[in-house]
Amino acid sequence: MRHRVAGRKLSRTTQHRELMFRNMLVSLLQHERIKTTLAKGKELRSWADKIITLGKKGTLHARRQAFALLRDEGIVKKLFDEIAPKLKDREGGYTRIYKMGWRHGDRAPLSVVELVTFSSPEEKKKSPVKKAKEVLEKVTPKKKGKEEKKEKREEEKEKGKGKPKEKKEKKVKKEEKETPSKEKARKETSEEKNK
Repeated sequence: MRHRVAGRKLSRTTQHRELMFRNMLVSLLQHERIKTTLAKGKELRSWADKIITLGKKGTLHARRQAFALLRDEGIVKKLFDEIAPKLKDREGGYTRIYKMGWRHGDRAPLSVVELVTFSSPEEKKKSPVKKAKEVLEKVTPKKKGKEEKKEKREEEKEKGKGKPKEKKEKKVKKEEKETPSKEKARKETSEEKNK
């Protein structure tokens, strides 16, 4: 019988389990939403409730206790300055769990664990004009892309025509430079023959 035995072991050793939940808790507080298995998500709720309760206390001792668990100063600051004030009127239940179906590999039930204060950035409503512009941008880039490619090709051709001219000019200059030396060599050979 498992009377008065709290928590799930999740087939892990104590140290592994504690470190896993510590990492999950840091991720939850950082992103305010994580995806995990249902069993881990349900167990994570108690960890999150305890740490947010510490955040609501707001004392120096509570900060030190939170840091001892989280080991990240930035997350502790976010917990005490941003997350806890939003939840100060709530007595508990700081997280919610959504079931997300099953994982393909092992058919483990998946879930999304998020803070109650989480609001997705997609909730902002767009005006009909902005929606219409976005739709037009999705349709028109194909035509614009072809025109831009043609323009780029034309520019490259023009640049390509300009480069060989420069090379020819360089060759002519080299020949001009080489001719005096050739003339000197011819003069020297002709003088040797005359002697």
